[in-house]
Amino acid sequence: MRGVRHRPRPAVTALLHRLTPRTLRGRLSLVALTTAALLMLVLTVAFNAVAGRRLQHQADDELRTRAAAVATTVDTSGPTVRVLETSDDQLLDTNVWIYAGRRLLEGPPTAGPLTRVADALAGRGGQQCVTAHVHGPLRLCSRPVSGSHGDATVVTALDLSPYRSSADTLLLGSLALDAVMLACTYALTRLAVGRALRPVRTMTDQATQWSVIASEERFGQLRHPAELARLGTSLDAILDRIRTLLRHERQLTGELSHELRTPLSRIIAELDWWQARPRTDDQTHATHRVIAEAAESMRAICDTLLGDVRDGSLAAPGTSEIVPTLKRLTEVLDIPPHLTATVEGPHLEAGVPPALLERIVSPLLANACRYAHAGVAVRAHRAPDGVRVDVVDDGPGVPSSFAGRLFEPGRRADPRDGHDGAGLGLPLARRLARSVGGEVTYDPGHTPGARFVVSLPAG
Repeated sequence: MRGVRHRPRPAVTALLHRLTPRTLRGRLSLVALTTAALLMLVLTVAFNAVAGRRLQHQADDELRTRAAAVATTVDTSGPTVRVLETSDDQLLDTNVWIYAGRRLLEGPPTAGPLTRVADALAGRGGQQCVTAHVHGPLRLCSRPVSGSHGDATVVTALDLSPYRSSADTLLLGSLALDAVMLACTYALTRLAVGRALRPVRTMTDQATQWSVIASEERFGQLRHPAELARLGTSLDAILDRIRTLLRHERQLTGELSHELRTPLSRIIAELDWWQARPRTDDQTHATHRVIAEAAESMRAICDTLLGDVRDGSLAAPGTSEIVPTLKRLTEVLDIPPHLTATVEGPHLEAGVPPALLERIVSPLLANACRYAHAGVAVRAHRAPDGVRVDVVDDGPGVPSSFAGRLFEPGRRADPRDGHDGAGLGLPLARRLARSVGGEVTYDPGHTPGARFVVSLPAG
């Protein structure tokens, strides 16, 4: 029916799928073998067709030569056609017919059915050749002999069996040669493809051994052919992107754990305090309020950091009053009792949401409380390009040899100083500030202690 498509049967498709080589080497070898087989088939057919025509021309030439020799014994000069006697009549009369017009003058005595073919050929007139199958393949050719009083025709016949035998021998020889050539083509193709794919196997083994994160080895550093060199370059680019993604993932995990540690500590401390002995309803409500505030702080931390990873920019709409936000931050931070934390400054607004302002200043304030001796001061003031927040402590300060690496993730001046920290807070503060067009810097000229400056757009 029109419009109906016949799909291959599942059994046939499954069989073809099983017969298809699974390796690239096998598939390329199969393609080369199929192509060579088709080419050799065309060449074999063409060669044997040309050889057959050539053998037929040789047979025709021999027949014409014999007919010419017999024509010399035919006398057409008289009123009747006569056949002259010669010394080799027996040789010439073999498969030879001589006609005067349509009348047979001489012919082989045992020709039988072949004589009828010769009669028909002589009746056509002219110089012609036909092939007849009478007790085997035979070729017959006619040759007219003109005279003044009458015309004669000489028909000669030749057995084609030796020529057909030669043609069959050529066909068998060419088929045997084709088989040898196909076997050699398949073997050489597998060998050549195997050698060509050896660098791919080497690259595969190297990729299995290399560590995506730790290893600095790359495919582009090795010598390969041009095609594999381009492939190696592409794979190196993919590896670099994977390393970047994994590094960002580790950074995000570290930052989340770093920022969530403080509110989690508050929740655990409040629960331990509440469970230590029976509490009044007011104390229970106060504990619930602290836990709720810590949970809200955790939610804001997750939203802020995940929004930065998802959007690549934290330029969210919103403003925040700097001084009230900083005072609230000092209330929720776990500040040691021997420290005095002061927040001062005029009424200023920053062009960032309050949660983001807390996330930028929180690591700076936590570091200041960790290293300060007696007090921490947070000051807000206006600047020509926006607003600034200074976080100052009276601690030992930052060693000058470490100041250049202060904002590198995972770096600490002295990991054995007895303070907890993963070296992620300052890099996080700077990254969040830069994502909204701000900056976090360290003032190396401030002594004693340390002074960090947060620059943000004005609200």
